[in-house]
Amino acid sequence: MDKLIVSPSPHIHGKESTRRLMGDVIIALLPAVLVAIYLFGLSAIHLVGVSVISCVAVEYLIQKFLLKGKSTIGDLSAVVTGVLLALNLPVSSPWWLILIGAVVAIGIAKMTFGGLGQNFFNPALVARVVLLVSFPVLMTGTAFQAPVDGYIFGNAEISRAAMDATSGATPLSFVKEQIAQGMTVSEITKSSGLSYFQLLFSAIGGSAGELAELALLLGFIYLLIRKVIKPYISLTIIFTVFLFSGILYLVNPERFMDPLFHIFSGGLLLGAFFMATDYVTSPMNLKGQIIFAVGIGVITMLIREFGSYPEGVSFAILIMNATVPLLNKIKPARFAKEAQKK
Repeated sequence: MDKLIVSPSPHIHGKESTRRLMGDVIIALLPAVLVAIYLFGLSAIHLVGVSVISCVAVEYLIQKFLLKGKSTIGDLSAVVTGVLLALNLPVSSPWWLILIGAVVAIGIAKMTFGGLGQNFFNPALVARVVLLVSFPVLMTGTAFQAPVDGYIFGNAEISRAAMDATSGATPLSFVKEQIAQGMTVSEITKSSGLSYFQLLFSAIGGSAGELAELALLLGFIYLLIRKVIKPYISLTIIFTVFLFSGILYLVNPERFMDPLFHIFSGGLLLGAFFMATDYVTSPMNLKGQIIFAVGIGVITMLIREFGSYPEGVSFAILIMNATVPLLNKIKPARFAKEAQKK
């Protein structure tokens, strides 16, 4: 045999099962879910519940009536997709919007390609982008419900009693809009009271997964301890965003926000910790993972600073998902040398 074939299929069976891995991911996401419930109350419970039930139901129905095969909902992958979808949506999302997201995530992004392990793109992110393009009013801007005892930029703190009728912009969209209107960074931070403390500890507007940065970090550490994921992709994305935004900030600190703002606002940590690290849609080899992560970081910053959308993590991960088959062709150093000799 003079030709070595490297494929993404599992070749050695270990004690880890899909159900066990998915269970660990669910446990890692629980802190973020609990923070969302604390901040948004029943709205967050409704969002997560409808999302999870919809994703599981869609997968079951497709397998039973279309594929007519054995149900795989017991592997918990549909539950993980449901939780991730919920964390990518505004808490004020109506039930029908969540249901559409579940159909797109499971029916189109996952089951169309053959189910778990066969999909090219992260299902939850495909659903988020489809909903963002199809229902921009419901997915962006003032559609974001501000949390209980939360903060709306430019206004005073609002009470729990006033929350049901209050909505506000996310930090990224607020800053982008103000800069577009000619304000400087120092003017924005002074007028709005924007600070790192608010990004980490205060209840501000955004999707369910944008307000639990420390909880997401806790979940990331849990996944590392359990050896569910490795840190290379996540840390490289964060470092790339830090470096890119740092250069822009040094060039013009009155036009561009500093690196820490970009790291702790929006969906960067959620994407870096839980979606870019997806086994199926990320490269197998280390070199490919680094290139994959750098691409996500660069595209994220290009969209955030120079694109029309305030957030770019979802688009960046999906774009780099498409490069994974090519990145998987990068051979390990030992085999690359053998190929050169031939």
